[in-house]
Amino acid sequence: MRRLRSEQTGLSYLSSGAEDAPLVLCLHGFPDIPRTWAPLTERLTGAGYRVVSPWLPGYAPSSLQGPFDLSTLARTILAFVDELSPSEPIRIVGHDWGSPIAQCAMALQPKRFRAAALLAVPHMLAFERNIERDPRQIGRSAYMVFFQLPALSDHIVGLGNFRFIGRLWKTWSPGFDPGPDYFDELKVCLRSSMPAPIRYYRAMRSPKVVLEVRRLVGANPIVVPTIYLHGERDGCVGPRIADGQEKHFSALFEMVKLADAGHFLHLERPREVNAAILRWFDGH
Repeated sequence: MRRLRSEQTGLSYLSSGAEDAPLVLCLHGFPDIPRTWAPLTERLTGAGYRVVSPWLPGYAPSSLQGPFDLSTLARTILAFVDELSPSEPIRIVGHDWGSPIAQCAMALQPKRFRAAALLAVPHMLAFERNIERDPRQIGRSAYMVFFQLPALSDHIVGLGNFRFIGRLWKTWSPGFDPGPDYFDELKVCLRSSMPAPIRYYRAMRSPKVVLEVRRLVGANPIVVPTIYLHGERDGCVGPRIADGQEKHFSALFEMVKLADAGHFLHLERPREVNAAILRWFDGH
């Protein structure tokens, strides 16, 4: 595994596998780091893929410069794709924020992608529709409202060596603990990055940004073959929020819900998640 940097996009990233192997780009979410993809990277590189996992914009050592609206984030990722694979379409994986970023990138330039795997956050229009049917999601998403209070949330999030972040992980993936080494690395990243990671949420406060995202992902169904995976014990995004999203995908689409898995399902159930993603990518 090598740690590299793209001067064009300002993204630092981990790269594993042969340079000429088929490329898989893995996008982490909040609050997380590229290490989240270690089990998947091992599985995919063993199967002959090259795996690239960047620190997303706003996560040190990547650039901390905004803006952090989804359209801008997606265009940054597309520029990164063009740099890594100028001619060949790639496969993409997105968890949490990585999922809507991947959705927007696929909507903007579908020909740049051969297949996709999305985790824990469904198609954004399905999220909007289903939150009306499952009002419990409003409570799960209360942290997003809290993040709209810059002075207060910036202070609270960092208190007690990021105790708030630890509580989020416990709530979102009940009973799961990635270990102290993992959290130590995550906290080093957050300590160097704050408040940029939560500015993603503040960008969604703009009506203009929301309308742009709706226009982008709602104009046409996603035409990239996509597998979607969701944990049935997800304390961040309830599993019902993913229902009915297949109508927003016009290519092959498969949804897998895993019992006894929470929001960080790829770390909780790596064998099942990695096998499903590898099967999907080998088939496309």
